[in-house]
Amino acid sequence: MQHKHITFIGAGNMAGSIISGLVKDGYPADYICASAPSTANTEKLAQQFAIKTSQNNAQAVNTSDVVVLGVKPQMMADVCQALADQGCDFSNKLVISIAAGISVQRLQSLLGENTAIIRTMPNTPSLLQKGMTGLFASQQVNEEDKKFAGELMTAVGETVWVEDEAMINAVIAASGSAPAYFFLFMESMQNKAIEMGFSAEQARLLVLQSALGSAEMVKQNPDIELSTLRKNVTSKGGTTAEAINTFQQLGLPATVEKAMQAAADRGADMEKLF
Repeated sequence: MQHKHITFIGAGNMAGSIISGLVKDGYPADYICASAPSTANTEKLAQQFAIKTSQNNAQAVNTSDVVVLGVKPQMMADVCQALADQGCDFSNKLVISIAAGISVQRLQSLLGENTAIIRTMPNTPSLLQKGMTGLFASQQVNEEDKKFAGELMTAVGETVWVEDEAMINAVIAASGSAPAYFFLFMESMQNKAIEMGFSAEQARLLVLQSALGSAEMVKQNPDIELSTLRKNVTSKGGTTAEAINTFQQLGLPATVEKAMQAAADRGADMEKLF
């Protein structure tokens, strides 16, 4: 991976996760800076990873090649406007946004129309370097910077590029929000297991290990369809078949489709808010 000077605007959990992944992969810590008004998070990152820190966003940006915007969506306009007002020049920089609901067009209206911007949508398992990130590049992004951004986000998991920015909202539906779907399903299974007589610890372990094992089976069998994996553990007339039939009769597949569409639609709505 090419080494460029990176400034993270915002020092929250996702920024910290990316920084952690980069340093663990051998990226030079002195090429990384985290900037935020409060020193609480930046000092913690400096102690953990020996990176540079700043409380002056504009100064940090001016000394970087790549700027990662890691602030909350509702704060993005104010942060970007402040950088523009302080004369920050983004014409020769790559800007990577990890915020939901902020379109390329909106960022360019704040930072400059010809700013090279890559939108990313990581999910929370990125905090464990087990994440899934969707990426979209504006037309101003060259191949070198696109490659760099992909490698940057690979530090926290797997990546998928989309050619249409609207597909970022589909990424939200399929992976960005997905951990919560699985947590809800696991929570429901745990609660029922407790009702059946297991302790909370036993119920959690039963569900957790089953989820881990199932995910690993999918990973270890990339050429086998998910439907086939399901059928392989569903004996006709057996207990699993009875459960699957119940899920289908109650409309689980249709419910999942509707929930994912709702997530994507909300992502599109958010782009009008900020």
